[in-house]
Amino acid sequence: MPRMSADANHRIRFKLNGRMVEADAEPRMLLTDFLRYNLAMTGTHVGCEHGVCGACTIEIDGVPARACLTLAVQADGADIRTIEGLAPAPGRLSVLQEAFRRHHALQCGFCTAGILLSLECYLRDNPSPDEATLRDYLGGHLCRCTGYVTIIAAALDAAERLRDANKDA
Repeated sequence: MPRMSADANHRIRFKLNGRMVEADAEPRMLLTDFLRYNLAMTGTHVGCEHGVCGACTIEIDGVPARACLTLAVQADGADIRTIEGLAPAPGRLSVLQEAFRRHHALQCGFCTAGILLSLECYLRDNPSPDEATLRDYLGGHLCRCTGYVTIIAAALDAAERLRDANKDA
């Protein structure tokens, strides 16, 4: 069997926002860079590159994950959702995105994509959060603009609307 050099590219294939994608990645390429530069998914932001700020948060197999701590080759076979896949349809916002708009829960927007994806996963598993729990949960996200007040209000609003929608379903 031939030996591969350490810098040989790897072909990876995974589901991205509902559709299969396939591309080559260098062995040490971070998933943030792969998404942004190879697949043009620029909504995934690169902040601290140490997994602390949360700006690079995406969803991997239904769980929030830091794309700056994940190698692209580790995504092979996964189901990945980025902020580009959060809206239910083109031109429509998700319940959470609409709540962020309604409550003006963003300013510069750099942290917003990661916060939205984290909250989307959290609200799916915790439909009745309280303010203290949300504040604790969002402790892994750094936002220098909003002070989190409007983010928490938007999350609570979205949780209520999602609960009401599930009652009617």
